[in-house]
Amino acid sequence: MIALVDCNNFYASCERIFRPDLERKPIVVLSNNDGCVIARSNEAKRLGIQMGEPAFKKKEVFQKNDIKVFSTNFVLYGDMSKRVMSILRKNSKDIEIYSIDEAFLKCYNEDLENYAVNLRDKVKQWTGIPVSIGIAKTKVLAKIANRIAKKYKKSGAFVLDRQEIIEKALKFTYVEDIWGIGRNYAKTLREYGIHTAYDLTCIEESWIKRKFSVVVLKIVQELKGINCLELESEYKKKKNICTSRSFGQPISDYNKLKEAVSTFAVRCCEKLRKQKTCASEIRIFIYTNPFNPRQRQYYGTRSIKLDHATNDNHIIIQEAIKALKLIYKKGYSYKKAGVIVGKLINDNEVQLSLFDQIYNREKYTKISKTIDKINNNMGRDKLRIATQGFDRNWKMKQEQLSPCYTTRIDEILTVKI
Repeated sequence: MIALVDCNNFYASCERIFRPDLERKPIVVLSNNDGCVIARSNEAKRLGIQMGEPAFKKKEVFQKNDIKVFSTNFVLYGDMSKRVMSILRKNSKDIEIYSIDEAFLKCYNEDLENYAVNLRDKVKQWTGIPVSIGIAKTKVLAKIANRIAKKYKKSGAFVLDRQEIIEKALKFTYVEDIWGIGRNYAKTLREYGIHTAYDLTCIEESWIKRKFSVVVLKIVQELKGINCLELESEYKKKKNICTSRSFGQPISDYNKLKEAVSTFAVRCCEKLRKQKTCASEIRIFIYTNPFNPRQRQYYGTRSIKLDHATNDNHIIIQEAIKALKLIYKKGYSYKKAGVIVGKLINDNEVQLSLFDQIYNREKYTKISKTIDKINNNMGRDKLRIATQGFDRNWKMKQEQLSPCYTTRIDEILTVKI
């Protein structure tokens, strides 16, 4: 059997852990630059706050209902996610971390209901994060079980193990609520008179394959209890890595843009080293605010093929700045910039060249590892490349940012006795 563990309102729950005064009060978390609502507590949902709503349009609603608003604190959320996943790993040898707040794991216990409730209680006690757990024979059925557990079960756990219960759950699930069925697929299915998951399982598989795709066919088979989507317990290396940000204030100064691009290049290098890969190509882009019609618009991008694959800060920053010089134009106010590294290969498969005699690969590899080690222990960018700058006038707007609590010693909670 497969269990899906899903953290409830994860970002909002992370903010609430260290603020007991916010228990049972409405909370929303905003996207980059405090733009749109990307997370809501149950209390905020009941007040009609929708996902993706622009925050500036809801200011009066927030004030009227005393809704607590937070900027995204990805450092805190990432650390809390690691803590939850470490608990799950100790309870199953086969686990697939699907997202920052979701994981699939195999269950070997006979008493599945008791197993799910105990695991949920353990995560809540050790981290403060509430989770819902759905257990079934396949991933798609586990998603349905989790949805039922989250919405209708006080225990926060639900097991789909008997055919009559599965059939009832499928009849209760609309096609648009099936994992993997997007809005367009759901619309088309409804046109054919298919409204529920149960309706979908009654259709001939040959017709599904002819009208849709193999992906939809696998989903149908999963609904029937046939395992088609195996657990991916091994970490999948990314084929491309992108680091980009919208600026808190538009930037026209080249030097500030250079600082931002250099920092994004370093972030890409850190991710490359983490998954033990090197990049053969780098692409830089900068653009103005497309939502400001009164402003002159410009989109600039440039790709550069590297002489040899690398994950070294020094080389990738150098190439990123070279590309930035080619696309930068004076007189424009830039809203966003980014760095994308691609054509990735494993770091032990890099093809050397004659120029490696000039470039001391071993030396720079040691420098990069040392920088990573210091920053991991002391905090991000405690040691940085000079071109990254220090004032960071280009950073995102985060007016409602909460303390990091678990990752910064100066922001740790003080307990008064």
